Amino acid sequence: MRVLIAAGGTAGHINPALAIAGALSAALPSAEIHFAGRREGMEYGLVTKAGYPFHHIEINGFQRKLTLNNIRRNVVAAWHLAVSGPRCAAILREVKPDLVIGCGGYVSGPIVRAAAKRGVHTAIHEQNAFPGVTNKLLAKEVDLVMAASAAAVEKLGAPDKTIVVGNPVRPELFTQDRAAARARLDAGADTVILSFGGSLGARRINEVVADLCAWEQQTGQKVIHLHATGSRGVELFRDLGKQKGFAPGKRLMVREYIDNMPELLSAADLVISRSGALTLAELEAMGRASILVPSPNVAENHQYYNALELEKAGAAVVIEEKDLTGEKLIAVVQKLLEEPGRLQTMGQQAKTLGQPDSLAKITEALQKLCS
Repeated sequence: MRVLIAAGGTAGHINPALAIAGALSAALPSAEIHFAGRREGMEYGLVTKAGYPFHHIEINGFQRKLTLNNIRRNVVAAWHLAVSGPRCAAILREVKPDLVIGCGGYVSGPIVRAAAKRGVHTAIHEQNAFPGVTNKLLAKEVDLVMAASAAAVEKLGAPDKTIVVGNPVRPELFTQDRAAARARLDAGADTVILSFGGSLGARRINEVVADLCAWEQQTGQKVIHLHATGSRGVELFRDLGKQKGFAPGKRLMVREYIDNMPELLSAADLVISRSGALTLAELEAMGRASILVPSPNVAENHQYYNALELEKAGAAVVIEEKDLTGEKLIAVVQKLLEEPGRLQTMGQQAKTLGQPDSLAKITEALQKLCS
């Protein structure tokens, strides 16, 4: 069996695609799995590091806001779209796939559509509660639609061929020892707060978390706080610490990037973060309470709709960035800390939304499609 997976743009598209590839390889050891994506995109490094053959195709999105720079970008995007047909045909001839899977990003559109027109088995996986334009268009053409959330089924427009499978998460999340992880932090009975805004860092999250850290230290809260600034927030957070009178130490650990996320999620009681689909899948898998700040800079505002699913279940508090201030964040955290058992209850509610067997469902559906 030969499989071609198209995914790109963000880790939220690429990591689920890699998880699906790994599950298919485990279920079908003889399967030959290839990827298609942009060489300049994040997918190239992640996919080649994982050892899969990579086929380059250049696809860009069109910019809606018309500025001089965006007009230039739209001209390039139009050119790439014009030549995508022959490039897709060449990739399909080279790989000769029995199955093509689209996992999101602009690159998945032309590849999956070209495969569907040639009668190749096709499937897509939608990670968000509010689907992107590409997947809404593809849903009508593919053989199988896999949605992470029940909220996405009707929006995708093909309910008769859509199944809800959740978002696949890294297997090591399920093997963590919470007691050991907390012991390494010397947390004892203290509340462990984990906060981050992504690998680059989110300026507003860094700013309000700085206010929270100052409040924690100045009021003597029984909290162990771990914060990731992101690469663009290192100096900013250091300067904010000087301005607001707090400093890293035993109770405040500040890093640029978290490279042991499963362990820290295991230790945490409360997570403060953006609401990308992959992050939420991990919060659900681990059963963690959260304060979610959806990014306002994503297509279709999908992070907001992702976050609402957790808030409706009583698993999270959602604060839109336009409403986010240090005072607001402190008030929400203080209320959660003052209600005995509240964080635990929220975590239990998060776990009810999880799909721990997501990869098994996806693998079974894909095998059935090709049988």
